[in-house]
Amino acid sequence: MDYFKIGNFITECRKEKNLTQEELAEKLGVSSKSISRWENGTTRPDYSKLKELCKELDINVNEFLSGERIEERNYMKKAEENFINLKKNVDKTLKILKFIRLISIIIIIGALAVNVYFNVTNVKNFDKATTILVTNILLYINIFCGSIATILAYKID
Repeated sequence: MDYFKIGNFITECRKEKNLTQEELAEKLGVSSKSISRWENGTTRPDYSKLKELCKELDINVNEFLSGERIEERNYMKKAEENFINLKKNVDKTLKILKFIRLISIIIIIGALAVNVYFNVTNVKNFDKATTILVTNILLYINIFCGSIATILAYKID
């Protein structure tokens, strides 16, 4: 999907309805800054607001996803293209999510291995504080990866 094209389309439709960003934001229950970001293509509307946005702009979801008005004869073709593009985006996000989960598992195993190694053996060059520090660093990296995975999973929904 071309978010810049969609943003320009939102702007065009909003202006056709003689609405300001503030007025549209008020109708949708979002900030005018959100509308600005949508129109600039830096972010996209949350899917929970999509139908409401389309209703306010007198467009359908297929036109929104295409970033343009669609003639009735091209409607099915555009719907299929939009479906395929959405599927590609979901698949890409799922691959990233699987990779992050794999990294998280490796980090957990690494943290446990470091912890066991330092606790079972009496390594003279490392004190207990260093052991805790290394383990904590690995766990913080894991928490970060888990957070990214959660954010990506939320975006899929």
